[in-house]
Amino acid sequence: MNKDYAVIGLGRFGGSIVKELIELEMDVLAVDLDENRVNEYVDIATQAVIGDTTEETVLKDLGLGNFDNVIVAIGDNIQSSILTTLLLKDLGVKQVSVKAQNDYHARVLEKIGADYVIHPERDMGRRIAHKLASSSVLDYLELSDEHSIVEIMAQEKLANNSLLDLDIRAEYGVSVIAIKRGNDIIVSPDPTVNIKEDDILIVIGSDDDLTRFEKSLIKN
Repeated sequence: MNKDYAVIGLGRFGGSIVKELIELEMDVLAVDLDENRVNEYVDIATQAVIGDTTEETVLKDLGLGNFDNVIVAIGDNIQSSILTTLLLKDLGVKQVSVKAQNDYHARVLEKIGADYVIHPERDMGRRIAHKLASSSVLDYLELSDEHSIVEIMAQEKLANNSLLDLDIRAEYGVSVIAIKRGNDIIVSPDPTVNIKEDDILIVIGSDDDLTRFEKSLIKN
C-alpha cells in the first residue's frame, strides 16, 4: 500500500525529494510560501499548495495531522523550520523529518521532537527519499548519475528464498554483490545461499532498475 507524504519547502532539496517520491509512486502534498515554486510542482506532485506552515490553522486546513510522514525542507528561515516542526509534532504526525541548517539547528530540532534530522551536506534528496519510501531500504549510495548501491533489509518477501529462487537479476536487472549477516559479510554470494530474515542485501544496478526493485518491495 502506498504511503502519503507531505514536503514543506520546495527549494532544490525539498523539490528533489518530491520528485523522487513521485518517481517511487508515492502520493505527495507539496507546500511552500512562494507561489512561483508551488506552480513549478503543480504538474509533478499529487497536490501543490501555497501555505504558511508556521500557522497552526494552515496545517489543520491542509490535514497535515493525518499524514504519517512530513518532510520539513524549509530553506534559510530557521525560526519557521523550528515552529513548523513543533506544530507538526503537536498535531500528532508520526514521523517528521527536518532539514537542519547547522549543528545548533539540529540540536534544537532533536529537543523539540523531530524524528529524523537531515544534514544536507551529508544527505542528498535522492537518498532520503528512498529511505523514507521503503522500510526495507537502509542506505542508498550514488555511484554516478545513473548507477547506485542500495542496502536492503531482507524482510518477508525475500526471506527464506535463495537468490536463485528470487531471480532478482533476471527480473529487475540488479545484482546482489554481498549479504550482511550479523557481523559476517558474504561477498559474491552463491546463488543457492538461502536468505534469512534480517539479512542485509547489498544491491548494485542502474537507478531505474533499482527503483523497480524497490517498488516491488513497497507493494508487498
